[in-house]
Amino acid sequence: MRYPAVRKLLVLAVLAAVLVPVAHSRWTSGSWPHALTVDVSGPLGDASDWIIDNRDSHPVFLYFFGHISNAIIVAVRAVYLSLLALGWAGTTAAATLLAGRVAGARVAAVAAGSFAACGLLGMWVPTMQTLALMAVAVTASVLVGGVLGLAGGLSRRTHRALRPVLDTMQVLPAFAYLLPVVMVFGIGVPGAVLATVVYAAPPMARLTALGLRQADPGVLEAVTSLGATGRQRLLTARLPLARRELLLGVNQAIMMALSMAVIASVIGGGGLGDQVYQALSTVDVGRALTAGIPIVLLAVVLDRTTSAAGERAGAEPTGPWPLRGLPAWAGAALITAVVALAGRAAGALSWPDGWTVAIAEPVNQGKEWMVDHLYSGVPAIGGTADWASAYVTWVLNPLRDGLQALPWWAVLLVVAATAWLIGTWGTALTATCAMAAIGVLGVWEPSMDTLSQVLAAVAVTLLLGIAIGIAAARAPRLERSLRPVLDVCQTMPQFVYLIPVVALFGVGRAPAAAAAIVYALPAVIRITTQGLRQVDPSALESARSLGATPAQQLWQVQLPLARPALLLAVNQGVVLVLAVVIIGGLVGSGALGYDVVYGLAQGDLATGLVAGAAIVCLGLMLDRVTQPTARRPGKEA
Repeated sequence: MRYPAVRKLLVLAVLAAVLVPVAHSRWTSGSWPHALTVDVSGPLGDASDWIIDNRDSHPVFLYFFGHISNAIIVAVRAVYLSLLALGWAGTTAAATLLAGRVAGARVAAVAAGSFAACGLLGMWVPTMQTLALMAVAVTASVLVGGVLGLAGGLSRRTHRALRPVLDTMQVLPAFAYLLPVVMVFGIGVPGAVLATVVYAAPPMARLTALGLRQADPGVLEAVTSLGATGRQRLLTARLPLARRELLLGVNQAIMMALSMAVIASVIGGGGLGDQVYQALSTVDVGRALTAGIPIVLLAVVLDRTTSAAGERAGAEPTGPWPLRGLPAWAGAALITAVVALAGRAAGALSWPDGWTVAIAEPVNQGKEWMVDHLYSGVPAIGGTADWASAYVTWVLNPLRDGLQALPWWAVLLVVAATAWLIGTWGTALTATCAMAAIGVLGVWEPSMDTLSQVLAAVAVTLLLGIAIGIAAARAPRLERSLRPVLDVCQTMPQFVYLIPVVALFGVGRAPAAAAAIVYALPAVIRITTQGLRQVDPSALESARSLGATPAQQLWQVQLPLARPALLLAVNQGVVLVLAVVIIGGLVGSGALGYDVVYGLAQGDLATGLVAGAAIVCLGLMLDRVTQPTARRPGKEA
C-alpha cells in the first residue's frame, strides 16, 4: 500500500536521524571510498587486446561478424546504386508518389519540395548516401525491434526480462557504445548501421509489445472459439489489431535513426552526417546548416508519411489518383520508371550543378555579424561570452563543487528519499543502486560534474519549456506559429546545435549546456501543451462557475490535473539534456563526456566503457527519479 506523503516524510526523518550520524562517523570524506571500488580497467583492457589480436583470424569474427558486416555493405551499396540509377528525377518522383499514395496530396507536395531542396542546396549525393544508410538501418531496426516486441507481447515473463535491456539501450547515449562497435566492426558503414540499430530498435520493440498486449480480448476470444491456433490468432487477430502501434513504431524507428545520422558519421557513416561533423571541426555554421537542412527535410517527409499511414491504418488510403489497391501501386511504379528513363535519356542522373543555391557564405556572414556584435561588449546586458562566464561561475561551478563536496552517502540518501517520495520502494532501490554503481566503477567525481551540468541545463529547460508550453496551451495561434519551429528544432541533428553555440559562447561547459537546452526544449513545450489541453473540460467549467480567475484555473486545476504530463516533460527533458551534454565532450564540457570521446578517439575500451556505464547508471537514476509514477503506478491505500 502507498504511504501518504506526510507518513513518508516522517519515516525519512527517522531514518535520517539514525543513518546520518552512523555514516558520518564511518565515512567523513565526501569522495567515494577506494575500498568500495572495483577496478575493471584490467579485464576490459584484456578484452580489447583480445579483440584486436583476433579480429582478423578468429572464427567468430570471420564467420559471424564478418558475414554481418558484408551483408550490411552489400545492402547499403545496393540501395545506393538503385537510387543513383533512378536519378534525381526518378527518386523525387518515387518519393512524391509514395507520399501521395499513403498520406495525400499535401504530403506529396512536401516530399517533392523537400527532395528538390536537397538538390538545390548541392547535397544530392550526400542525401542519397544517407538515405541508403538509413534505409538499411531502419529495416534492420524494424526487424530486430519487431522480433523483440513480438516476444515481449506474447510472453509476460519475456516482457519483464526485456524491459531493463530496452531501458539501458534507450538511456545509453550513442557515443557510449560507438567504441565497442568500432572495436568489433571497425570504421565504416557496418559499424554505423549497427550503432543506429541499437539506438532505433527499442521504440519499435516497446510499441510492438504494447500493441500486442492491448489487443481486444473479445476479438481474441472470438477467434479462439472458432478453433484458431496460436499462430492463426497472431496473424489474423493480434497483428492486425496492433497495426497502428506497429506503424507508430516504424515512425519512431525512422526518426531515431535519422537523429543518429551525424553521430554515425564519427565512425565512417558518410553522407550528410559526415558533412556536419567536418563542419564542427572548423566551426563552419554555413556548411553545417547546408547539410543539416536536408536531414531535417528527410525527417519531416518520412515522419509525415508514416504518421499518416498510422492514422489511416485499416482504411483504404486516399491519394490524388483514381486507382486503389494493387493497381495504384503498379501505376506509381510505372510512372516512376517512365520518369527515371526520361532522366537517363536526357543524361541528367545527378542533380544539375547549375541548379544549386549556395547558402553557406550568407549564413557564415550572419554568424560573423552575431559574433562581432553579440559575443561581448553589448551595452547593459553584456554579451554571450559574459553570459557563458556568469553561467559557469555562478551556476555550474557552485553546483559541481557542492555535489562533489557532499558526502557520497548523503547523495545516495537524497536519491533514495526523492525516488521514494515520488514512487515506491522499488523505484528508490533501483535509483540508489544505479547511483552506487557509479561509485563502485571509480568515476564518482566526473559523474558529479556531469550531473551538475545536467541539473543546471534541465532547470533552465523546464523553466522556459513549461512557461512557453502554458502560453501555447492558452493561445492556439501561438501554438500554430510555434509548430514549424519546434518541428525543425526537434529533427535537427544534435551536432548542428554545437557549432553556432561554440561560435557564440566559446569552448567549455556553457556551449554544451546551451545546445542541450535548445535540443530538449521542443519536447518539453510539446508535452506540456498537450497535457494542459487534455485536462477534463468539465473540471475547468466547474472552476469557472465558482468564480475562479484564469490564474486560479491554471494553478489549482490545470497544472494539478496535468501532473502526469508534466512529469513526462521533466523525464524527457532530463534524457535529452543528458544525451547532448555527453556529446558536449567534443567542445570541452569535460567529465564523462570527455572520457567517452577520449576512449573512442584513442581506442581505449576501459575508459570509454566505464564512462559509458556510468552514463547509463546516471540516466537510469534520473529516469527513475523523474518518471516513476507513470510507469509503475502505486496501489491505492
